[in-house]
Amino acid sequence: MTDITAGRLHPVSKVIVHPLTVRITHWLNALAMIIMIMSGWRIYNSEPIFPFHFPVELTLGGNYDGSVDLHNEDGLAGALQWHFAGMWLLAINGTVYLTYGIFSGHFRRAFFPVGPTAVLRDTMAALRFRLPHRLGVYNAVQKALYLGVVAAGVIMVLSGLAIWKPGQFQELAWLFGGFDVARVIHFLVMTAIVAFLIVHIALVIIVPKTLPAMITGRASAQEARSED
Repeated sequence: MTDITAGRLHPVSKVIVHPLTVRITHWLNALAMIIMIMSGWRIYNSEPIFPFHFPVELTLGGNYDGSVDLHNEDGLAGALQWHFAGMWLLAINGTVYLTYGIFSGHFRRAFFPVGPTAVLRDTMAALRFRLPHRLGVYNAVQKALYLGVVAAGVIMVLSGLAIWKPGQFQELAWLFGGFDVARVIHFLVMTAIVAFLIVHIALVIIVPKTLPAMITGRASAQEARSED
């Protein structure tokens, strides 16, 4: 890779900003989350917790009309199959991500240190649109959000197991306060993850150079050093 300065060719150095394992697990986690959220909305519609339903077009579980005509149900069986597939993908891929993050030192380097003072400072800067961003370097708000979504993912899997097999995992269901409470917690954690995804996508739109770096893992040294 070269650039042209004053009529001369110069090599453009590339630096790694996201390791391969982080990139692969990131995109697989995103896929698993989308599958679980959309299928979860169809499951929710079968027995709502709150007085509203999700639009069928935003759910995953097979053809709605076909399920009603053939099986006299609204796609719950198909949604459960999608949900379990997403759950196992999230559980296995999440375990790989957590193991790598802990033992490689990625979590320590990327997410720590972080504290309430730094989070408040960077939040105020973000609200004034004065928060700088460097590729591969997380500010305090991003650190808090990523740590929060990792914790949310763990809670979602555990509460999901308590809902799926309340008899076999009765101790786990008890820790969540029983089946009904575990279901509410599962829904609220899902809502928090959806909110994270919305903020995450918004940040990518605001700082679009972060997307190619998460795909290729590399960026020019100038991009990595510069702040937006």
